Amino acid sequence: MRGILKLAYKLLVNDRAKFVTLLVGISFSVFLMIMMLSMFAGVLNRASSTVINIGAKIWVMDPAVNTVSNSIGLPDYTLDAVRSMHGVKYAVPLFSGGALVKLDNGTYQPVTVIGLDDSSLFGRPAMAEGRIEDIYAENSFIAVRDSEFSKLGNPSKGTTFELNDHRGVIVGTAQATTSSLFGIPTLYTTYYRAIQYIPNPRYTISYVLVEPKNVADVQQIQRQVQSLGYLALTREQFERRISNFYVFQTGLGMNIMLMTTISFIVGLSISGQTFYTFILENIDKFGALKAIGTSSRVLIFMILFQATFTALTGYGLGIGLSTLAMTLAKMRLPDYAAMLTYKNLLLALGMVVIIAGFSSYIGIRRVLRIESFDIFRG
Repeated sequence: MRGILKLAYKLLVNDRAKFVTLLVGISFSVFLMIMMLSMFAGVLNRASSTVINIGAKIWVMDPAVNTVSNSIGLPDYTLDAVRSMHGVKYAVPLFSGGALVKLDNGTYQPVTVIGLDDSSLFGRPAMAEGRIEDIYAENSFIAVRDSEFSKLGNPSKGTTFELNDHRGVIVGTAQATTSSLFGIPTLYTTYYRAIQYIPNPRYTISYVLVEPKNVADVQQIQRQVQSLGYLALTREQFERRISNFYVFQTGLGMNIMLMTTISFIVGLSISGQTFYTFILENIDKFGALKAIGTSSRVLIFMILFQATFTALTGYGLGIGLSTLAMTLAKMRLPDYAAMLTYKNLLLALGMVVIIAGFSSYIGIRRVLRIESFDIFRG
């Protein structure tokens, strides 16, 4: 069997032009698929940036909420009710809202304001400059140093701005695990300062963040919250809810799926046509092998080996190219949101397997139909 594989390999790489064409077709297809899927994964990850950065285990919200940016205010009694529930270690309010700030140079910039619980500052970010305790100072805000930080004029400690005719002061900068999706900078302050500075409807609590006593209490807390007419989701469930909204209720999921499908069809057509041409050019060699007693099973094994070897090599090259492209893009473009995940790699691998199977099927059909006397008669 080792000799058969060696022969199949030599037949495959003997015509370098055809072999390179096969690799280029599959590599380009994998490159496009990975780029599309990684971009989609990055967008979905950034859509949940607030959930990831805050890090609460349970989020209590209105059942109509689909994304973290479109919160619906909760009555004040909701916070008290959740705090009194069995299994709740503690619960704190969170404000999340949009605002328009006037910078020192006179320009206006939309921002997202996160109001943390005044007592605990639960969900506070890791500080890059300054102290978190300075958030209690008058008019104080903390700017998040992410890809949108420059839109605030790269503020340093002591930088001032205006928010709804209120004076604001940057008392520090913080690091965020994930940047926001829509290109809007983020400011942290205390909960009560946020609701004083930003006009709000009657209900000002965007979310109630809950820390359960232990993991076993999570489902019980969810049932108790549901009895109040509200929704309690774990961090993973909330992220999945946000992802489902962008996948199924916006055009984003459909557009990415179409682009990925087109990339798959391109790779399928190029590899299939090229591999069929390769089989036709080597049909006399396969016929000679059949004439000297090589079984159809061995011939099929040779073709499967050739198709699999080409597909996996092209897959590796495509992954390498896409990883290099994403790395260079992130170095030059701070807002670039692509993220390589295991699911993307497995999905692309599955599509490559289909490409290899299709190419093998075309080659096998042609080889099994040849007759030895036709080869020698020619």
